[in-house]
Amino acid sequence: MRTAVFSTKSYDRRFLKEANDHRHDLTFFEWPLNTHTVKLLHDFEAVCVFVNDRADRVILEQLAKNGIRLLALRCAGFNNVDIPAAAELGITVARVPAYSPHGVAEHAVALMLALNRKIYRAHNRIRDGNFSLEGLMGFEMHGKCAGIIGTGKIGELTAGILKGFSMRLFGYDTRPNPACEAMGMTYLSLDELYATCDIISLHVPLLPATHHLIDDEAVGRMKDGVMIINTSRGGLIKTQSVIDGLKSGRIGYLGLDVYEEEADLFFEDLSDSVIQDDVFARLLTFPNVIITGHQAFFTDVALNNIAETTIANLTGFAAGHVDPANLVKPRA
Repeated sequence: MRTAVFSTKSYDRRFLKEANDHRHDLTFFEWPLNTHTVKLLHDFEAVCVFVNDRADRVILEQLAKNGIRLLALRCAGFNNVDIPAAAELGITVARVPAYSPHGVAEHAVALMLALNRKIYRAHNRIRDGNFSLEGLMGFEMHGKCAGIIGTGKIGELTAGILKGFSMRLFGYDTRPNPACEAMGMTYLSLDELYATCDIISLHVPLLPATHHLIDDEAVGRMKDGVMIINTSRGGLIKTQSVIDGLKSGRIGYLGLDVYEEEADLFFEDLSDSVIQDDVFARLLTFPNVIITGHQAFFTDVALNNIAETTIANLTGFAAGHVDPANLVKPRA
């Protein structure tokens, strides 16, 4: 299939080319899909996009007008796609439902450890010849309460790692996971989890019901000094609410791999630019905040899985059958 692949970096192109093995005609664009770049789409049969590409009704209408019938996502989340509009326009949407659950879980815990033991501050001190321990005291995670919001595969794996630290496990989900219960996890309401847990890690998709799950009210119900980790989607957190929580001391630690306005920032080298996002710039001023640029998924295994499944989705569509597990359809 003649496929336009947007938001590609060198690593995307390498893994996709290896998985493709000349089966499909792939044209790579480094730019994201948006109202400007959609004008490039002529003589293509499919479009392949990533997490920050835009696929709202306006874009999808243009895709349909150009004869494109497949939107292949190189990710699990699909909050950037107007799924009802795609169905209405006859565009099939296929995703990669699971590509690096272990990698994301490990990154979430890495953020916890780096924040708690202040690894980043210690590293910078040592490079400057400063071996003082003042201001570097952490806490022992052993025996502390970990709250996992969203106990699907990634939440389950995160809980498993934290169980290895002998933490007490608490969870929130609309459907409890038997594997988490077998680890000794106790399911609570959100309010109970907020009031109980020392560390809260988010592992839910971004949906209307989860948008700004962490807001002023949620922060107000948390324990003083709580640690919040988000490796899922930026829109789960109302950024101003956590800034206020950091200023008041209610939030003691914040680890973010995602940000609700990340589309103009993440995956790009802006080291020679002035960041125009004042809210993001404010986050960078806190000594108890670590931000990584949507890299929790970024492992060799994940990139291989993403490429293999994406090519399989293209091949399946061309043959008239996409794996049903990979299809995204409007909610009933």
